[in-house]
This record gives sequence, C-alpha cells and structure tokens, in this order.
Amino acid sequence: MHDFNAIARAYIAAWNTTDAASRAGQIEKAFTADVAYRDPIMQGDGHAGMDALIAGVHGQFPGFRFTLKGAADGYADTIRFSWALGPDGVPSVIEGTDVCQIENGRLKTVTGFLDKVPVR
Repeated sequence: MHDFNAIARAYIAAWNTTDAASRAGQIEKAFTADVAYRDPIMQGDGHAGMDALIAGVHGQFPGFRFTLKGAADGYADTIRFSWALGPDGVPSVIEGTDVCQIENGRLKTVTGFLDKVPVR
C-alpha cells in the first residue's frame, strides 16, 4: 500500500527546491533513477533530466512555488494529483494534473497534463 499523499508531497518538494545540491537529494527521494517525465512542453529522463527540467522552471519563473491542489489519489501503482504554480499570495499562473507510475515508493513515470496556462 502506498502513501499517495506522501509521494505527491515529495514530488512537490523536489520541484520547489532551488538549491542544486539540496535538489539532488529531493530528486533521489521522489524519483527512481530511470524516471521518465513527459508533458506537452518538456520531457526528461533520469535524475539529471529531472534536475534540468526543475532548474529550467526556476529560471523561467523565479520565485514561483508549486502547491498541491487537493489530495492525491491512486490505485495499485498508479497515482494522480493536481498542482498549481505561481507566486505566493496570488492566484496560480499554471495548473496541471500528473498521472504517474510508482516503483518502490518513488515515481518511475510522470505524464503531465496542463489544465491552466497563461494566454500568450
């Protein structure tokens, strides 16, 4: 039995960690070594790929934070949760839902869906 909320919180913690050395530990805690991440605008593989994606988001959206929207849910080795991204204290700019496969309590695959994106 998985603690889906703890897994989702570890994911959010990794995405919110700006310090590269600290982020490496958060990534190791949240993701398997061979994780595969895919969403409509970016993709990455392995811990190095996740680090590059997360660093890129921090570079593009400095000061923004990820938060969980509601509780995570799941069945067997599949989890789904929604998140929001934006500056503290204001409505989120971007929101999404991720569906992931779990292996040994960590995320092995992440398929992201963007539910809200800024108008360009």
